[in-house]
Amino acid sequence: MKKELILASGSPRRKEILTDMGFALTVKTKEVDESLPIGTSPYDGVRLLAIKKGAAVVSEIGDAIPVLSADTLVELDGEPLGKPVDAADAVRMLSALSGSVHYVHTGVCIHYKGKCYAETDTTAVHFRPLSKEEIGLYVASGAPMDKAGAYGIQGAAGAFVSRIEGDFDTVVGLSSRLVKKLLSDAEAGK
Repeated sequence: MKKELILASGSPRRKEILTDMGFALTVKTKEVDESLPIGTSPYDGVRLLAIKKGAAVVSEIGDAIPVLSADTLVELDGEPLGKPVDAADAVRMLSALSGSVHYVHTGVCIHYKGKCYAETDTTAVHFRPLSKEEIGLYVASGAPMDKAGAYGIQGAAGAFVSRIEGDFDTVVGLSSRLVKKLLSDAEAGK
């Protein structure tokens, strides 16, 4: 029998990872204010946003079944890169990532039986140098528009990556390793 899990995210990538892990999912999302206190690091910010997103869903439906939420952000030279606002912003982000190393932070949170379990996982991603033509073609495809840092490693932009240091799933948007750890902690009541 599959374990039940409420996914407080509309991300098809997160849904696919959790389905592949064998969970019976119910997706429930609620809009939240994603602003953070000034000076919050991207590393801490994704954890705080994951907590906030999960808490919003828990406030409506409770947490008798584990509620999983997550947030992902790309960090380049200490600056966060969220989802691009338009094609020009996507070009700007991909041009900045070209030939560099950046970090992808994914915060994961489980709300269960009145407790909250949250951590952040980070993966270093090395991009090879990209031509203006490559960037233009990728942006014209529309693929970068709903992704932190304007790319999805699991799609065509995977060809931009020369190597990673860390968990591939963290770059996709949800560390399966971290999900297992946090669920284990939640079920043990730690």
